[in-house]
Amino acid sequence: MMNEAEQVQLDNIANNDYEIYALLKQRYSPRTFKDEKISEKHIKQLFEAVRWSASSNNLQPWRFIYGVKGTEAYKTIFNCLSDFNQSWADTAPLLILTAYKEKKDDGGENFHALHDLGLCLGNMTVQAQYLGIGMHHMAGVDWQKAQDVFDVPDGFHISTAIALGYYGGDLGELSEELQEQETEKRERIPLQQFAFDGKWSDKQ
Repeated sequence: MMNEAEQVQLDNIANNDYEIYALLKQRYSPRTFKDEKISEKHIKQLFEAVRWSASSNNLQPWRFIYGVKGTEAYKTIFNCLSDFNQSWADTAPLLILTAYKEKKDDGGENFHALHDLGLCLGNMTVQAQYLGIGMHHMAGVDWQKAQDVFDVPDGFHISTAIALGYYGGDLGELSEELQEQETEKRERIPLQQFAFDGKWSDKQ
């Protein structure tokens, strides 16, 4: 029998205007996760998905620091999160910091580094969904603190954090406000507001 959190996962399937790949429909950003360690095999598979993502000039500027719950690395990453994210992120069995290399090997600016980081995280997200793993990407991270405590070398920039875990967490671990957010209807802006045929549109 499915628990409440697993039912929420099913209920959170996006109501698309046009049919899309099933794993993309199912994906959402949970704030509670099953109390189960992510297997080492699955962690390697997530980063293998990153490894084979598209990259401008094949520079692969992405970098990651990760910590498994119960380790010092996990605690250190957690302590770099914003207060709001710390209110729920300790339900995640795995925390990740994302980073990118700012310049090319010849010293020139890598204008597309953040684009590549986003592409590889898209790959990781689909692979995670295939494995039954939810990912919650977080902008709320003190990147300067993270740079310092992890001794990140010059030329690399911490960007975001991610909380990961298998779907099926206990909603009761969250505050009432977060429980409401976890179960509310998913909304997206319509295509007409961001995809323009032939010329820029004033629709916003």
